[in-house]
Formats: sequence, C-alpha cells, structure tokens
Amino acid sequence: MDTRRGLPDIESHRDLHIWIIENLQMVPVPEPAYGNFFEKHCYVVLHVPQSLKATPGVPKDLHYWVGKMAAPGAQGAPGSFLQHLKEALGGATVQHREVQGHESACFRSYFRSGIIYRKGGLASALKHVETNVYNIQRLLRIRGGKHVSATEVELSWHSFNNSDVFLLDLGRMMIQWNGPKASAARKARGLFLTHSLRDRERGGRAQVSVVDDEAEATDLMEIMEAVLGRRVGSLHAAMPSKRMNQLQKANVHLYQVCQKSKDLVVQELSTCPLTQDLLQEENCYILDQGGFKIYVWQGRRASLQERGAAFRRALNFIQAKGYPSYTSVEVMDDGAESAGFKQLFRSWSGQQRKNKNLSGMGKLLQVKLDVGKLHSQPELAAQLRMVDDASGSVQIWCIQDSHRQPVDPKRHGQLCADSCYLVLYTYRRMGFVQHVLYLWQGLQATAHEISALRGNAEELDLWYRGALVQEHVTMGSEPPHFLAIFQGQLVIFQGHPRHSRKGQPAPAVSLFHIQGTDSYNTRTMEVPARASALNSSDVFLLVTANLCYLWFGKGCSGDQREMARTVVTIICREDMEIVLEGQEPPNFWEALGGRAPYRSNKRPEDVCDFQPRLFECSCQAGPLVLTEVVFFSQEDLDKYDVMLLDAWQEIFLWLGAAASEWKQEAVAWGQEYLKTHPAGRSLATPIVLVKQGHEPPTFIGWFCTWDPYKWSNTQSYEEVVAGDPGAVSTISEITAEIVNFRLSRWPGNDRAGPLALRALKSSEDISESELELGPRAGTGSRSTVSSASTLGSGGLPREQLRHQAAEDLPEGVDPAHKEAYLSDSDFQDIFGKSKEEFYSMAKWRQQQEKQQLGFF
Repeated sequence: MDTRRGLPDIESHRDLHIWIIENLQMVPVPEPAYGNFFEKHCYVVLHVPQSLKATPGVPKDLHYWVGKMAAPGAQGAPGSFLQHLKEALGGATVQHREVQGHESACFRSYFRSGIIYRKGGLASALKHVETNVYNIQRLLRIRGGKHVSATEVELSWHSFNNSDVFLLDLGRMMIQWNGPKASAARKARGLFLTHSLRDRERGGRAQVSVVDDEAEATDLMEIMEAVLGRRVGSLHAAMPSKRMNQLQKANVHLYQVCQKSKDLVVQELSTCPLTQDLLQEENCYILDQGGFKIYVWQGRRASLQERGAAFRRALNFIQAKGYPSYTSVEVMDDGAESAGFKQLFRSWSGQQRKNKNLSGMGKLLQVKLDVGKLHSQPELAAQLRMVDDASGSVQIWCIQDSHRQPVDPKRHGQLCADSCYLVLYTYRRMGFVQHVLYLWQGLQATAHEISALRGNAEELDLWYRGALVQEHVTMGSEPPHFLAIFQGQLVIFQGHPRHSRKGQPAPAVSLFHIQGTDSYNTRTMEVPARASALNSSDVFLLVTANLCYLWFGKGCSGDQREMARTVVTIICREDMEIVLEGQEPPNFWEALGGRAPYRSNKRPEDVCDFQPRLFECSCQAGPLVLTEVVFFSQEDLDKYDVMLLDAWQEIFLWLGAAASEWKQEAVAWGQEYLKTHPAGRSLATPIVLVKQGHEPPTFIGWFCTWDPYKWSNTQSYEEVVAGDPGAVSTISEITAEIVNFRLSRWPGNDRAGPLALRALKSSEDISESELELGPRAGTGSRSTVSSASTLGSGGLPREQLRHQAAEDLPEGVDPAHKEAYLSDSDFQDIFGKSKEEFYSMAKWRQQQEKQQLGFF
C-alpha cells in the first residue's frame, strides 16, 4: 500500500489534507472538492493545526472516514492506512474512525459550510467534483446543528418533510425550500451551504432563490413542480435524529487491555471520576464514554503489537457491548491526548504545560496589572480572569424581602453567608462603558432568596437594556476580579456583623480564615470556631469578647501576614495580640474549645492542563444536548445560538441576539453541564451569562481573533435572502434548461435524472389531469406535457424523435408528446407554426397533424 503517494508537506499553509481510497491506494482529493464524500468510498483526512509550530505539544488528527455503502473490508480496518501515514508524518497524532452520518464533532468542525454526501461511487478521484457544469438535477436534504450536512436524496416530493431544508439544484438555478417547521437557524445555515456550493461548483454564477412560503413564491413552486411533479398529500414529519444527552455521556468506564497467554483480556478498572494515575505507560486502555465514543489510550512503553491492534480491539469491544457499528473511535498515544479525553479525568497534568496559564489565585503577582494591556490583550484578561484592574465604580444591593436594598459604601466588602447580593461593576473599555453584574449567593441563603436574586438581576438588566454581563458567584468560589473589586477587604460573615439577621446576639467567639497575598486575591471568611478549622499554611483571626488573636501558621508567607494585618481592622476593634503557631496562650485554645488536630499543609490544588471547549446548546426535543465545536472561532457564534464555553475555572453561556427566549434556561444549562460532567466538577464554578455584542475581555480572550464590528457588518438571513436575485425573469428560461437536461445516468451514481416539462399557458379545453407536470406521486408513470408552451430554443434532434417507436426514444421522453422535445426552430420548420399556435388548436387537430408528420 503506497501511503506516501500525495503525502502532504506539513510546512504548507494548508491545515487540511484529504485522500480517497481507490484500489487500496490513497489518492489526493482536489481542494475544491473538500467536504464532498461519496458513500461507496472511504477517505483519509489529516488535520494539522496551524498552531503546531508555535505550540509543539498539539497533536495532529488523522481520520478514517467510512461511507455507508463502502465494501465491508474497507469499513472494518482503518488501522493500516492510518498507521502507515502516522509513521510517515512522525510526531504526535490522534487517530479517529468516522462513519457517514455519525461523524465526530472534531471532524465536522473542519467543514464550516457543511458536509455533502454524494450518492454512489467515483470512477476517478480527479473528477471528485466538476466546476462550472450546469447539466445537473439533484435534490439535497440539509440538516444538522452548528455544522450541517447535505445528503443527496431521491428527486421526488416523497423526500421532503416539514422540518428540514431542501436544495433543488438545477445547475444555473438553486432553489432552497424551507420546511414550514424548520428553525430560523437551520434556514440560515442551509443558505450558507447553498451559497458555498454555488461559489465552489458554479463559480458564483448560479442563481439562488429561497422558498420560505409556498404561497408567496408561486414562480419558484412552478419550477419545482416542473421537475418534481405536482405534490399530492401533506408533508410528513422529519425523523428525529438520535443524540445523546449529557447524562448519558457522563457514564464513563475505564478498562485495561492485557494479553494473557493467547487470550486478550479486557478488565474494568474504574468509573467516574477518573484520575490520571490510573493510566500506566506499560499498558493499553479502553475508555467507554457511555457508548457515545470509545477511546483507546496507548502507553509509551506498550508493545508495537498492542499499538497496531488498537482499532481492531476497539471494534471488537463495540461489538461485544452491542453498541451501533457507527460508534466513534479515537486512538491516541501517551502524551498526545485530545482535549475531550483529558476532560474525562478529574485533573490532568501535561508534560508541556503552557507557562501562560496564570489563572491560579497567587499568579497575579507575576504580572503587573496594566488596564491598557488587559484591554488590548484579551487573552491575558481571560487567563487572569480580570476584565480590568478593578478600578471602576461599584454599586451593591442586598436582597431583602425579595427586593434589593442598597448597601452603604462603608460596608461594601462585608457580606453575609445567609444573604444574596448584587454587585454591579462599571468600567470603560476602548472608550465604551461596560458593565458586569455579579450575582453573589451565600451558602446559607434560602431558595426563595436565590430566586429573588435572579429576578432582581433581570430587572437591572432590563434597566440597562440588556447590556449587563451576568456572573453567578457562589460563596467561597469568587473569581479573581470579584476579589480585586474589594481591594483585599472582602469579609464573609456567617451572620450579620455584630448581630444575626434575626436579632440574636452574636456568638462570644468567632474565627476568621484569611487567605491571600495581596489586594487582588485576598478573601476572609468566618469558619466554625474550633481548633480543627486551623491550617498551618494560613492566617486566622480569633475574636473573643475581650481580645482578638491574629494567629500565624508556620507555613504562611510574609505577604500573607502583611495582608492579614490590613484585614484585621475591619473585624476587630478591640485589642489584638499576634500569636505564632506553637506559642499559643491557654486562653486561645480555651476559646476554641480545646486543642484538636488540624491541617498542617496546604490543600493540594488540581494541576490542570485543560483547553477551553465550545459547545452548541440544544434542548428542542427534551434533555439538554451539547454538541462540541472544535477549533472554534468567532465565526462559530451567530445570533440564533446559545453557546457554552468551558474555560474550566469559569463557564460562559453566550446568547445570540435571536436566542433571548432561552435566557432563563441558559444558567440552568450551565449548572446541568457541571452536574453531569464526568470529571466531577465543582457546582460552585462561576457561570457567566454573556450576550451578543457585550462580550467582556475575559470571554473574548479565549478566541484566537476577535472582530468587535462583526455583529454590525454581518448580514442577517433575511437580508441575505432579500439581497439575492428573485425568481428568473421568465420561467421559460428555466424550463428550457429542464428540457435540455441530458438523460444519461450520472457516471457511477446509478441514478437517472428525471426529465420533466413545464408549460407556461394552457388551453381551456385541457383537463386538469392533462396539465400535471411530471410523475404523479406514488406512480412510476411518465410525465404528461401541458398543451401550450414556449419551451425555449433548445431541444432534442428531430431524427431522435420523428418516426421513432416508443422503445427507441431517448430515456425520459414521453411517447405521447414527442413533439414537445423539439427546439423552437425545428418545431416551426416541421409544423409550420409556433408551439403556442399548435397548442391553442383543438386536441383532435393536434393529434391529426402529429400523425401526419411522424410524431404520433
């Protein structure tokens, strides 16, 4: 097998390379044909991220695509093709097996305008797609979410349904027919694919028209009926696509694959949450994500025999589990794991962690915060989770009796665990006023108060005309910017300072845990007043009736001690005594109820090497379904979307301008995503609601490039439709194309193009049945021609029609109306009159002349 034939130059500017498998050879597919896949073939697709040079750890993706009509031998074993190509390329790779109609999100993300499934096979890869060819009649069904696919279907009304989008491609004209129940997003994405087809295959010279309402597009419907016949009966409902919800995807199981004598043993090791240390470099593992996807991980010290059998073992595993044969398979080496695989584990420490990941609490010291730098470099703002340097203005309200009550600025940094607060931060970015509204929720707040918090946030958002970025914050998990707003003075009390909310006296002893090293990252929280709450690595403040003790653990730094001294003045007005760990006076332990064991080291932080991931949200037919968009960019955001961006330490929900109806559900979707995540994510992870046109730099920074004017420069679906030319000036131009469409079968497609005729006018003495334009629904009869028409100047040669028996006529010609296939000039020459004049005659006169002239 010659896998090196057409091997790409990885140094080239292109990041996508595609081969078709022909006669056990990999033949390059021409770039204009990318996205077209014939169902009788298999393909190899290589993606080399453009960031590969800049970030050496990024793996290449190798896909083996299997058409649904491919030979059984080709369907089963992609390993040989991919293994040879992997060796030829060198470096880290992730290998995928893709099946037509069930491709992975990674594969679909390569084809932004959509995937087109072509019927049959291909005689030569060099003719994968022909440009500027207009003798075409085909029907494509367009469906899918963010990345649509178009499947070539039977050229008949039977192929239509009321929810999908269909494209009738007539060469010089392309008619997009939208089902009455098709969503606005599906219509817009269908039109994007239609324009892409026009530009790639017709050089932009085909006319695109849209049928949104059949009653208002009568001219276009006449052309469609000329090809498809008159529709009989009502449209049927579309078959719902089967998509796994988040709960199903959360069901993960890890298996070890080992060889015992001559038998292969697959042994279950663990279920979620998984830890990275379960993967040993001497072994191979299978990770089953609820039957949604099968991952095969190969340790760096695993044998070559085991590596070569990875795909075969995965397919055997799928068969043994009874999963569908199209279940996605992903094979990866130790050190070349995909982002999706890593996030199935509680934490992941990569060997080549990016130094730019500065999102930890203490990392702000490493970067001198410059508001100008944060605004001009949003990637820095995203990594630090800081929209600016926190020098803007602040307003705070406490939720009381379902209403918001302003908080005295002198007490801005003092929050209570049994309350909820709205914190509105206002700043300027690039000359524009921006707002972030934090919805802070105490751990002891009631469900009623939490509901009132959200209701009041909506009122404020309406007041600010939808311009607020809303971030849901849980006590103890405040993001860095929230902490920075209070300049290190944030103190969270278990009850109201000095007294509880119910008027009860404050406890005689209180203990406060002070965490942080500077004014950007310090938080002070009241904890249970007992010795077990202490930690040698931190600072604590013990408040008694007569004295305050500032306790320094042995492991705390000088910065921690200095910052604690500034916080103490907020809480303690009485005398204060500094106490070092190990030198506590008896009164200290007595106030805490006696000595008790406590932590002596810092709580280990999860070392994470996770990449941000973008998902399209959908719950049209029940549970939440998230579809990942890999290699995402701003182009993947449009006004119909609700998108979830998982930045690991924060969850962003982005609402397009036309998706406001899902605003109430969006935050709940973020919470469900966290609850069902296989890695056991914290439910206190901040959730940020972002609306189109009001994106903060902490969101923008996760995208490679960002155009702030994109939303004002992009045409809407309605504007695109209005900007396209309308129906053709005369139907005769299109019907002439239909008549002249050659009757030969498409090479290798096993599909005959039907030849249908359309009349412009009809005489009053012709019955409705004689006016039918094409085959009747449910029958195989030939089309009947209307009895008056100017069918254009083109036509079939007279010698193929005149004095010919029915069996000798070209395929598709109706024997009862042979004369209609003549060109206008030939018709005039033979009959001595125009077609309009001929079809205006009585029917018996027409039959008589046809008999005399050899057309009966």
